Amino acid sequence: MAAGEPATSLTAAARAAADASLAAVDADLARRYPGDPTGRQPVHTVYVPADRFAQDTVPAWGQAARALLAEHAPDAPAFAAALGLPRALAGPVYDRVLAKLGREPVEDLRVDFEDGYGTRPDAEEDADAARAARLLARARADGVAPPFAGLRVKSLEAPARARGIRTLDVFLTALADAGPPPPGLRITLPKAGYPEQVAVMARLCEEFERAFALPRGRLAFEIQIETTQAVLGADGRATVARMIDAAEGRLVALHYGTFDYSAACGVGAAHQSPDHPVADHAKAVMQAAAAGRGVQLSDGSTNVLPVGSTQQVHRAWRAHHGLVRRALARAYYQGWDMHPGHLPTRYAAVYGYYREGLPEAAERLAAYAGGTASGVLDEPATARALSGFLLRGLDCGALDAAEVTGPTGLTRTRLHALAGRRDP
Repeated sequence: MAAGEPATSLTAAARAAADASLAAVDADLARRYPGDPTGRQPVHTVYVPADRFAQDTVPAWGQAARALLAEHAPDAPAFAAALGLPRALAGPVYDRVLAKLGREPVEDLRVDFEDGYGTRPDAEEDADAARAARLLARARADGVAPPFAGLRVKSLEAPARARGIRTLDVFLTALADAGPPPPGLRITLPKAGYPEQVAVMARLCEEFERAFALPRGRLAFEIQIETTQAVLGADGRATVARMIDAAEGRLVALHYGTFDYSAACGVGAAHQSPDHPVADHAKAVMQAAAAGRGVQLSDGSTNVLPVGSTQQVHRAWRAHHGLVRRALARAYYQGWDMHPGHLPTRYAAVYGYYREGLPEAAERLAAYAGGTASGVLDEPATARALSGFLLRGLDCGALDAAEVTGPTGLTRTRLHALAGRRDP
């Protein structure tokens, strides 16, 4: 024993045996739990029925949202009063919302071939699938596409399976004619209730990669959790956790489906909302299943639209704003938006959330990174959360780089390291 070395009792063989007996567990943890998702997450997904999707859909949504603001909240004080925003946030939030609606009104676009589209003649759906792919490819080439875009196909349940697979085939084949799939491509599989359905989608992606000579893993997808069996299977297990395994590393997100799931639980139409107890239960199970697995989460939508009189618009805006803020507090950083009028309150809620939290998050993270005392004793896990908070605020435009770097002294690269993200 070297001088000054403490005495121990275990033999080297005992320590080696411990390592050997846990080798399989170590490998399983590394495979199943790669860590939090890396890269930007959109703050919302906008669903547009395929027959209504056009070259100008994204700018048209932005223009419609700005027109609604001009009519019902023409300045920052009016908007703040409608939503109950603190006075100090009114100007910065309003200005950023207007800028966002002009610059990037939609962060994630999904051309919908499922519920919003319905059942059409095969020739019509084929034509719409090919047209949607061409329009998205052209928007990408012209530099006007949203950061994320893709399609929602019909489910893999028996009645819709053949049509859903064909639509995906037509869409991806037409998209491939314009070149490799864009980095932000998203494919949404709705109404998945069994891991076997997810496994089939993973195999389909693999077949497309072979057909288009793409690297393995290039195509990924997301699942909508909108059936009760996806949350709790007949065997009493959380099926969604098994679905993540069945995706074989191709799953990028889990999206909660407000209305299908609520209806499946027997919730009446008047009470179907993202804040209903059945929604909270489903989303809590999703959250636990996805934790550490590299899978993003998205909340559902509200069907209360901001239309009609100013009073009606303000009432709908307040409801939507409250739901988004509630979701953010529960670590659901994305949701669905169904109408251009939801964009102002989506961004107002998101921007207000990050701007309100900036001073405390910056102070705590600066103290942690500098090893200085503060009013809160933060651990590495909390530093990851604080860094992730600031990065999400930067990604969506709620915060500017100088507003973060100034009080923290941390570059974006350093924030990525603290958050456990790979630097983009």
